[in-house]
Amino acid sequence: MKRLILTLMLATVSFAPLSFAASSTPDQAATQQAPVTVHYRTAAIAGVNIFYREAGPKDGPVVVLLHGFPTSSHMFRNLIPLLADRYRVIAPDYPGFGQSDAPDHTKFVFSFGHYADLVDGLLDRLGAKKYSMYVMDYGAPVGYRLALKHPDRVAALIVQNGNAYEEGLREFWDPIKKYWADGSKESRDALSGLVTLETTKFQYTDGMSDLSRISPDNWVHDQALLDRPGNKDIQLDLFYDYRTNVPLYPQFQAFFRERKPPTLIVWGKNDKIFPSEGARPYLRDLPDAELHLLDTGHFALEDKLDVMAPLIHDFLDRKIAEGN
Repeated sequence: MKRLILTLMLATVSFAPLSFAASSTPDQAATQQAPVTVHYRTAAIAGVNIFYREAGPKDGPVVVLLHGFPTSSHMFRNLIPLLADRYRVIAPDYPGFGQSDAPDHTKFVFSFGHYADLVDGLLDRLGAKKYSMYVMDYGAPVGYRLALKHPDRVAALIVQNGNAYEEGLREFWDPIKKYWADGSKESRDALSGLVTLETTKFQYTDGMSDLSRISPDNWVHDQALLDRPGNKDIQLDLFYDYRTNVPLYPQFQAFFRERKPPTLIVWGKNDKIFPSEGARPYLRDLPDAELHLLDTGHFALEDKLDVMAPLIHDFLDRKIAEGN
């Protein structure tokens, strides 16, 4: 028995180094990718500090990620490393969101036109002269205004629950449309519920196919920023300014038709804020767009990252030439 135990011990010792050596061969080590480093930076653009996340090769094709309400570039925290193996990814926070400055709303213009100008200034600062854009929620009018400014710079579009058609502004928008129509304090105050924890949590959980995938950190993080002194008025100003995007829809659509940017649409079909009725009209102007309606809600990346990231990466690999 002692001889058997000794034999087994020697066998274990003799085989262990071989197993370790096999797992560390140069060929296998070469195939292992190093973890992606994400940089967290701030740039002063037109007198306001704009925070942004950046990752990927400096000479890679640029992908700009434009976030929605009520979040920030935080919504892209899991997607960024999955794209940054090949692409230079830039994800800014708009003023009043995330880690960017949040000036007094009486002294600073919180508008989608201003946001587009500031993102434009940031991209100029970073030397991004050609880029693909991922647009979501508020990111759609910001990105499409940017496209109108520089149509030649847009290499491709990734659209996720971001509207450019009146069919997409349904029942959820009725109280906001009332505020657009009369601009009254009463209508403004009636929208206060849109910046509460209940609504923030609703945006992350409603329509999701698997709630166990949705981290509560999302609404806790976003609500803490919404609850900063003065931020409610910033958000109410933006609700009112959203009305200025609607008259631009025909121009956005003309850009689609005339420029025909390669377009991937990955849309949470259960979203009540930007429902799927706003996704299908893109095909009128972009008949070659790739449309995927996913069984999820507003913040689809929280629920369907494992589906969306491969779709996005494959789309960029197929449609974006090296060096853009």
